Amino acid sequence: MTATTRIPPAEITGFKGSLIKRFAQKKLGQVPASLGVLWHNPQVLTDLARAGGKVQKWASCDEQLKSFAHMAVAAQVGCSWCLDYNYFEANNRGLDMDKAREIPRWRESEAFSPLEREVLGYAEAMTVTPPTVTDGMVASLRAQLGEAALIELTAVIGFANSTTRPNIALGIESDGFAAACGLRPLAQPTAAGSSA
Repeated sequence: MTATTRIPPAEITGFKGSLIKRFAQKKLGQVPASLGVLWHNPQVLTDLARAGGKVQKWASCDEQLKSFAHMAVAAQVGCSWCLDYNYFEANNRGLDMDKAREIPRWRESEAFSPLEREVLGYAEAMTVTPPTVTDGMVASLRAQLGEAALIELTAVIGFANSTTRPNIALGIESDGFAAACGLRPLAQPTAAGSSA
């Protein structure tokens, strides 16, 4: 983490704590400081982890669209932890890393298909307060994805909002997962059309 969290990380102890640390080490190569922050309430930590695990098992919507939508929420809200983690996960899942890298500047980038742009716009429209989702957005995505996939995509975007915002509130920032595995830095929005 590049900054101090608003609640200092607790020492992760006990049997449950050792399982959580082992799982994090295996999946991420390290134990993120964010786990120590959430360890102040182990029930919340484990329930959030369970919910995230269930979300990852949903299979009606294209994995890349869901990943990009989550990253778009993280970029819009400013959650460096979620943006970094999802970039790292996109790599682990074999998704298009050139596109994943461009999410923070997706409106400027030429990397995305029209459908991907609609999904990214939908994610942003769901994330602003108040939401700006239109009937036309939903109708277009419904026609292209089908109802089951659109419901799943919508729920993934909602889940992304429920994970990014607490990280911001608690001061949880990136643990550098993407950098640790040698990924190129995420692209940054540019001024006046210059390239990143």
